[in-house]
Amino acid sequence: MQTIKFMWNGIKVDGKLYKGHYSIGPYTKESKLPNATITIYSSNYIGFPKIEGIVKINNSDIMTDYFEKDKLLIMPGKQYYAMAMEAYSKQNEHYAKKYSA
Repeated sequence: MQTIKFMWNGIKVDGKLYKGHYSIGPYTKESKLPNATITIYSSNYIGFPKIEGIVKINNSDIMTDYFEKDKLLIMPGKQYYAMAMEAYSKQNEHYAKKYSA
């Protein structure tokens, strides 16, 4: 079983930090996801590991030389939502302190 910890600057899986940033809202305007969906965007092309209960999106296409960074979607009411929301709040606090000085 994986050990998952949501950090202000990414997600830690089995002790390894996968850097990213959090956003709240539908993934795209056309998506049918709830408005309170949390998206974690990878900071690099290494990618996130597969985590049961979290939707991972990456629409890269090596045939056309198009590459995307991974995104994790966590919908309200799902297993990790409360922890992701707490990390989102900590991310906002971190940046508020950093840019208010």
